[in-house]
Amino acid sequence: MSEFSISITVAGRPYKLVVEKEQEELFRNAAKLIDKRIKEYSSSYAFKDKQDLLAMVALEYTVSFLQNEQATRESELLLNDKLTGIDNALNELLKAR
Repeated sequence: MSEFSISITVAGRPYKLVVEKEQEELFRNAAKLIDKRIKEYSSSYAFKDKQDLLAMVALEYTVSFLQNEQATRESELLLNDKLTGIDNALNELLKAR
Protein backbone atom coordinates (compact mmCIF):
# COMPACT_ATOMS: atom_id res chain seq x y z
CA MET A 1 0.00 0.00 0.00
CA SER A 2 1.35 3.37 -0.96
CA GLU A 3 0.40 6.63 0.68
CA PHE A 4 0.33 9.93 -1.14
CA SER A 5 -1.03 13.45 -0.73
CA ILE A 6 -4.29 14.61 -2.20
CA SER A 7 -6.20 17.84 -1.94
CA ILE A 8 -9.96 17.80 -1.57
CA THR A 9 -12.42 20.62 -1.05
CA VAL A 10 -15.19 20.41 1.51
CA ALA A 11 -17.61 23.29 2.04
CA GLY A 12 -15.40 25.56 -0.03
CA ARG A 13 -12.24 24.85 1.95
CA PRO A 14 -9.31 22.87 0.59
CA TYR A 15 -7.83 20.11 2.71
CA LYS A 16 -4.58 18.28 2.10
CA LEU A 17 -4.68 14.65 3.15
CA VAL A 18 -2.34 11.70 3.06
CA VAL A 19 -4.28 8.62 2.00
CA GLU A 20 -3.68 5.15 0.66
CA LYS A 21 -3.76 5.08 -3.13
CA GLU A 22 -6.63 2.58 -2.99
CA GLN A 23 -8.73 5.02 -0.93
CA GLU A 24 -8.27 8.15 -3.03
CA GLU A 25 -11.52 7.72 -4.94
CA LEU A 26 -13.39 6.99 -1.70
CA PHE A 27 -12.20 10.27 -0.15
CA ARG A 28 -13.01 12.25 -3.28
CA ASN A 29 -16.51 10.75 -3.48
CA ALA A 30 -17.07 11.45 0.22
CA ALA A 31 -16.16 15.11 -0.29
CA LYS A 32 -18.57 15.32 -3.24
CA LEU A 33 -21.38 13.77 -1.19
CA ILE A 34 -20.80 16.19 1.67
CA ASP A 35 -20.87 19.17 -0.69
CA LYS A 36 -24.02 17.85 -2.36
CA ARG A 37 -25.80 17.52 1.00
CA ILE A 38 -24.59 20.99 2.05
CA LYS A 39 -26.19 22.45 -1.11
CA GLU A 40 -29.42 20.57 -0.42
CA TYR A 41 -29.54 21.76 3.20
CA SER A 42 -28.71 25.34 2.18
CA SER A 43 -31.71 25.45 -0.14
CA SER A 44 -34.07 24.00 2.49
CA TYR A 45 -33.00 25.59 5.79
CA ALA A 46 -32.02 28.96 7.15
CA PHE A 47 -28.40 29.05 8.29
CA LYS A 48 -25.85 31.54 9.56
CA ASP A 49 -22.78 30.01 7.97
CA LYS A 50 -21.50 26.79 6.47
CA GLN A 51 -20.65 25.52 9.96
CA ASP A 52 -24.38 25.03 10.56
CA LEU A 53 -24.70 23.08 7.32
CA LEU A 54 -21.64 20.97 8.07
CA ALA A 55 -23.09 20.15 11.49
CA MET A 56 -26.35 18.99 9.90
CA VAL A 57 -24.50 16.84 7.34
CA ALA A 58 -22.29 15.36 10.08
CA LEU A 59 -25.37 14.57 12.18
CA GLU A 60 -27.18 12.99 9.23
CA TYR A 61 -24.24 10.76 8.29
CA THR A 62 -23.50 9.83 11.90
CA VAL A 63 -27.10 8.74 12.48
CA SER A 64 -26.95 6.70 9.29
CA PHE A 65 -23.66 5.14 10.38
CA LEU A 66 -25.08 4.21 13.78
CA GLN A 67 -28.20 2.70 12.20
CA ASN A 68 -26.04 0.61 9.86
CA GLU A 69 -23.82 -0.44 12.74
CA GLN A 70 -26.84 -1.58 14.75
CA ALA A 71 -28.30 -3.45 11.76
CA THR A 72 -24.94 -5.16 11.23
CA ARG A 73 -24.81 -6.27 14.87
CA GLU A 74 -28.35 -7.63 14.65
CA SER A 75 -27.53 -9.47 11.41
CA GLU A 76 -24.39 -10.93 12.97
CA LEU A 77 -26.38 -12.19 15.96
CA LEU A 78 -29.00 -13.74 13.71
CA LEU A 79 -26.33 -15.33 11.51
CA ASN A 80 -24.51 -16.64 14.58
CA ASP A 81 -27.73 -18.20 15.88
CA LYS A 82 -28.40 -19.86 12.53
CA LEU A 83 -24.83 -21.15 12.28
CA THR A 84 -25.05 -22.53 15.81
CA GLY A 85 -28.28 -24.30 14.85
CA ILE A 86 -26.64 -25.78 11.75
CA ASP A 87 -23.61 -26.85 13.77
CA ASN A 88 -25.82 -28.51 16.37
CA ALA A 89 -27.84 -30.32 13.67
CA LEU A 90 -24.65 -31.57 11.98
CA ASN A 91 -23.25 -32.75 15.32
CA GLU A 92 -26.46 -34.66 15.99
CA LEU A 93 -26.26 -36.30 12.57
CA LEU A 94 -22.63 -37.28 13.16
CA LYS A 95 -23.48 -38.75 16.55
CA ALA A 96 -26.32 -40.81 15.01
CA ARG A 97 -23.92 -42.54 12.62
